[in-house]
Amino acid sequence: MIETHNLSLNYDGSTDVVHELTLTVIAGQITALVGPNGCGKSTLLRGLSRLLKPARGVVCLDGRDIHAMGAKDLARRLGILPQGPTAPEGLTVHELVAQGRYPHQSWFQQWSAHDEQIVAQALIQTNLSLLADRPVDTLSGGQRQRAWIAMALAQQTDVLLLDEPTTYLDLAHQIDVLDLLTELNDQGRTIIMVLHDLNQAARYADMIVALRGGQIVAQGAPQNVITCDIIRQVFGLDAQVIVDPVAGTPMCVPIGRRAARVRQAAVN
Repeated sequence: MIETHNLSLNYDGSTDVVHELTLTVIAGQITALVGPNGCGKSTLLRGLSRLLKPARGVVCLDGRDIHAMGAKDLARRLGILPQGPTAPEGLTVHELVAQGRYPHQSWFQQWSAHDEQIVAQALIQTNLSLLADRPVDTLSGGQRQRAWIAMALAQQTDVLLLDEPTTYLDLAHQIDVLDLLTELNDQGRTIIMVLHDLNQAARYADMIVALRGGQIVAQGAPQNVITCDIIRQVFGLDAQVIVDPVAGTPMCVPIGRRAARVRQAAVN
């Protein structure tokens, strides 16, 4: 379980991007962070992963302050995939995935057959075994994203944090990545991810946390968060919410000014 208590985060020491935020992320679930640009989604994820030190408040992992944990101890418990990660030129997929084993290495415990087995399994899970010797920078966007997820898998963490894992991917690759994350969740991993697409969040997440201005506006199951009123409050957008004909989850249909004019003309 990850919890924050009165968490405030900023970059310049003065203006809070996330302000006095208290949140409980339930173990074993997929949690999606949604909200408009600049609302603090990625900043909150950085705070949860210890990439950003709290200005005030605390982040706890199973009751322990993550800033009181050793770096390797935390890295064995929690993995993060930042937005738009880059690998050194020429680094192969296998070499990238192998980096996920570094938190498990020590002066007395060097690379082993067990480590190699974990890397091979991560490549199989992400369908990258045949691309293991390819340089990461020669892969398609979807393949690269899966390679980074494979590295996180090799860490064997209980918690996986992902910042916009579907950004810049075409629709087919977006669904491919989200389906993979669902499979990892089914295997027991807790997943927290930032998503822009509300319909994807509603379909894939157990819990949605809607942010605006660095604070939580609504949180809960998709049907309790993806509503006309909350969408208007969070995004300043009028929308219709209908039932997804495939998943049975809420589906947001933005109205927009042009659609509103067309609808009004039909009424008249």
